[in-house]
Amino acid sequence: MLGLERAVWNEGIVRIAGVDEVGRGCLFGDVVAGAVILPPNLIIDGINDSKKLSEKKREYLYDIIAEKAIAWSVAHVDAETVDRINIKQAARLAMKLAVESLSVPAQYLLVDAEKVDLELPQQAIIKGDATSQSIAAASIMAKVTRDRLCAGDWDRKFPDYGIAIHKGYATKLHQERLLELGPSPLHRRTFLRKLLGEVQK
Repeated sequence: MLGLERAVWNEGIVRIAGVDEVGRGCLFGDVVAGAVILPPNLIIDGINDSKKLSEKKREYLYDIIAEKAIAWSVAHVDAETVDRINIKQAARLAMKLAVESLSVPAQYLLVDAEKVDLELPQQAIIKGDATSQSIAAASIMAKVTRDRLCAGDWDRKFPDYGIAIHKGYATKLHQERLLELGPSPLHRRTFLRKLLGEVQK
């Protein structure tokens, strides 16, 4: 998981930020991005793509990453903005904001299958969260942050939708609640056209 990082460290570049986003495919809520700069040659046991880890393991790794990182940050772009500029641009904006929010500036970016709109050298890595420890760390920080919002603030504000259970994804339960209740203010309207349009017909 450090092959990509080592190639950059060998060029004398120390502060490599891994960058990833979560929530791209959700019907509800913000898209959240993480950026993490880890110390050179640090190995964190068990780190992997956040989707392949249990919630308990992600929470455990979240604390380790937060403690060990040179710098880390997360950034959100809300559902209204997703609808206005589209999900791809919203994810890229969240990534940019996460990198800009780092308390120590990055010199280089390793990004999961995307380009960050900043004048920094960077690589877009397909399935980067499974091949780069830095990207996997960013994925974990973003995923835990978003899941906590789903189980906390968002579920309290809109308790009838089951957000804590499905985390905003298009599960059967979520679709049933949407058809029954209609969208909340935090639902992405552009993602619901097909689902709700069929019912209206």
